[in-house]
Amino acid sequence: MSKILLKHAEIVTMNGKEEIITGDIFIENDRIKAIGVNLNPPEVDKVIDARGKTVIPGFVQTHIHLCQTVFRGRADDLELLDWLKKRIWPLEAAHDEESIYYSALLGIGELIQSGTTSIVDMETVHHTDYAFQAIASSGIRALSGKVMMDKGKEVPKALQEKTNESIQESVDLLEKWHDFDNGRIKYAFSPRFVVSCTEPLLKEVATLSGDFGVNVHTHASENRGEIAIVEDETGMRNIEYLDHLGLANNRLILAHCVWLNDNEKQIIRKKGVHVSHCPGSNLKLASGIAEIPSLLADNISVSLGADGAPCNNNLDMFNEMRLAALIQKPIHGPTAMNARTIFKMATIGGANAIGLAHEIGSIEVGKKADLVILDLNHFHTFPSYDVDPISRIVYSATRADVETSIINGNIVMENRIMKTVDKKTVLKEADVSIKRMTKRMVSIV
Repeated sequence: MSKILLKHAEIVTMNGKEEIITGDIFIENDRIKAIGVNLNPPEVDKVIDARGKTVIPGFVQTHIHLCQTVFRGRADDLELLDWLKKRIWPLEAAHDEESIYYSALLGIGELIQSGTTSIVDMETVHHTDYAFQAIASSGIRALSGKVMMDKGKEVPKALQEKTNESIQESVDLLEKWHDFDNGRIKYAFSPRFVVSCTEPLLKEVATLSGDFGVNVHTHASENRGEIAIVEDETGMRNIEYLDHLGLANNRLILAHCVWLNDNEKQIIRKKGVHVSHCPGSNLKLASGIAEIPSLLADNISVSLGADGAPCNNNLDMFNEMRLAALIQKPIHGPTAMNARTIFKMATIGGANAIGLAHEIGSIEVGKKADLVILDLNHFHTFPSYDVDPISRIVYSATRADVETSIINGNIVMENRIMKTVDKKTVLKEADVSIKRMTKRMVSIV
């Protein structure tokens, strides 16, 4: 740990007043110690001249699949259920320890380089410990968990679990990794979705989530075919069924929620459930457009996520912010999802979803030092005169404008150079891994 001073920056705080100021930020160990003009703390280890640069809270992505990053480009142009059955499940079944490890690092490198400092990640059935090792070494902040799948005739044998074993392995991982590195890594129970999980498993997850005080992260109401299966099996729609099992509460993070009826929306609102909106994935899988403006109007917690590399095909929050804004405008009008609404979803909204709004998501004294320095001095972001900096970020900036990323007070990327992930090795091993996995697929499935 060290003392870092950022000087002369434009600071987009996202504090309660959403102030944008010019000044300095002093970081001591893992926290923001001071914000002001002409700060001069003693014994500073590193000074970063951020004159002409913009400092923002690190993005918080609330739905990611690091285990799928090596599948990028191998599951294009399919709808959800075919995408899972024909490509993703067979590929996940072919994973080994090394492929999980390098898939995670590949995704983390991309996330950090595009300004994301915190993620909610869902892994696959096996080898999740190796994903946690990658998360630990990279320095990214993460809420992650082993996927749980104890039901489904069309699931590859290598992914089929027994209920008790799935639960026990999840608890073992929780006890090993939850609150690792002073809380930088946390565990979430991660049942894949209702279609892949038995009622006893989901009920036990609800109980354990309360006992351990940890989140539950799952998919819901992403696709009409998925909803039809759930209704046929349970007599209820997704959110109604999850509520019936005791899962609907403020520890639940639901990815997608594209197709909700009015009753489900009210359950989400009343129970404090968090929705992770993934516009890029929803468009690519032809799932639909979530009714985000109405959710926000009902004061429902909504944040953003890129989902996985094979259904997006990138993990770039700039892309998700722009899409989230633009896809609603033809339906609800040009002001429906303005830049500030979107930027809140990408920062403090994500922090709120994982119960860390008191620690991250804004630049304030006492909070964790999860910051990103942007260089917006480019053709595509000018002119800058009298333009709202948040508008420049949401509508004009790209991941290439991320210059430096700081997580937990540690510089994990500086001047576009990764400090905690060996790019050359990861790129090489990602190709080696997917080559090995594709050869193994037929024999394992």
